[in-house]
Amino acid sequence: MSRILCPSCLRPKKACICSFSADIANNIHLVVLQHPSEVSQTKGTVALLAKSLQSCHVIVGEDFDKEACFLQIMQQYQLVLLYPGEKAQTLDQHVVTQLTSLDKTELDAKPLCLVILDGTWKKAYRMFMLSTKLQQLPQVCLPDELANAGQYLIRKVAKKNALSSLEASCYALALLEQHYDSAEQGNSLPIKPEQAGKYQPLLEKFQQFNQFQLSFRPANKPLKET
Repeated sequence: MSRILCPSCLRPKKACICSFSADIANNIHLVVLQHPSEVSQTKGTVALLAKSLQSCHVIVGEDFDKEACFLQIMQQYQLVLLYPGEKAQTLDQHVVTQLTSLDKTELDAKPLCLVILDGTWKKAYRMFMLSTKLQQLPQVCLPDELANAGQYLIRKVAKKNALSSLEASCYALALLEQHYDSAEQGNSLPIKPEQAGKYQPLLEKFQQFNQFQLSFRPANKPLKET
């Protein structure tokens, strides 16, 4: 007998994640390049992220140099890659101002778009190395205070307190969108692990999602390597 699936998240009713989503109008478009092995990963966070953000695109693959959808996005947007490579600039106030001012200086300038890689560290590195176009993009990384504030409790990761794709995206978008939010609020938006502006509700929902997923794991069963 087939299981009854939620028509929205397409997961079994008992594993439905819809209650953990948050409706967020992100000003900067997000593109998630997802490794194929992550698509069926029930503990992955991209499904929840994509369901919550109004402007989000998920593309599955390993080598994106000839991926038609990604190439089209490159034509439409000014891309910046969230990846802690050697050339990555920390998203401080200076870098954020520099990046977000580019779409205001010229009439034909492209809007900014954040790109992230969804996969284990090893698989994300492989995706990066396979795609010349990814290597050519400006690279940014999160400040240490945010990069080490991960609350991803349901998967064993190589680095302690490593961020999930959802957390990394929320923090990076919050930093990059400071000029939008400060205009609405009248002051600059402090970005701390517990103060991520309009993305904070989703981060709080994510913590609930963690506990929900842990409820399916037998007591004292260790986390599996991913």
